[in-house]
Amino acid sequence: MANEERQQPLRLGSTAPNFKAETTKGPIDFHEFIGDKWVVLFSHPEDYTPVCTTELGAFAKLEPEFTKRGVKLIGLSANTIDSHDGWIKDINEISGSNLNFPIIGDKERKVAYAYDMLDYQDTTNVDSKGVAFTIRSVFIIDPKKTIRLILSYPASTGRNTAEVLRVVDSLQTGDKHRITTPINWVPGDDVIVHPSVNNEQAKELFPDFKIVKPYLRFTPLPKEKTTAA
Repeated sequence: MANEERQQPLRLGSTAPNFKAETTKGPIDFHEFIGDKWVVLFSHPEDYTPVCTTELGAFAKLEPEFTKRGVKLIGLSANTIDSHDGWIKDINEISGSNLNFPIIGDKERKVAYAYDMLDYQDTTNVDSKGVAFTIRSVFIIDPKKTIRLILSYPASTGRNTAEVLRVVDSLQTGDKHRITTPINWVPGDDVIVHPSVNNEQAKELFPDFKIVKPYLRFTPLPKEKTTAA
């Protein structure tokens, strides 16, 4: 596919592009697959690669935690469904997991181009024909089909599944309670009162909030009130 055909980069707040694709669980329409759930879409350069194998095993083990939060997982790799099926057997054997979420077959890289998952700068991240592999991208998409997070990792670096789950907790809890989360936050830590909430509103919503600076106000938020509960 020529450079000029490449899609414009997606931004936070963009509507997740819809697509139809074959997966290891059958054909899907992506927006129908999302339905009223949150979705984590993550891509892989190719089947039977070492880093990807460890990642998919880790996501499979953590899937119950995502499910509790109303989140669906879906992977993508630039190979055929038949190739995926064989790879999943290896993943389950190596990780001791039971991978149940679908993996998209994107051999033609159509979804990869729609989501700008290709890195033209990394000249080592190509197949035997010199075609760019998909990079390790992560998209968190909410039930309104809005992209809430985009992460891109180099081919040599595995992702942190706990961090993806932490961001889900932050986004869902923030949507529910009008808060934002500080550096290294985990459920149960103090949170930040959202800037759109004035002090009078904050007194009602967060009786124990503390003003550190006019622009920085902390409040306790027990873990039971977060989506991690």
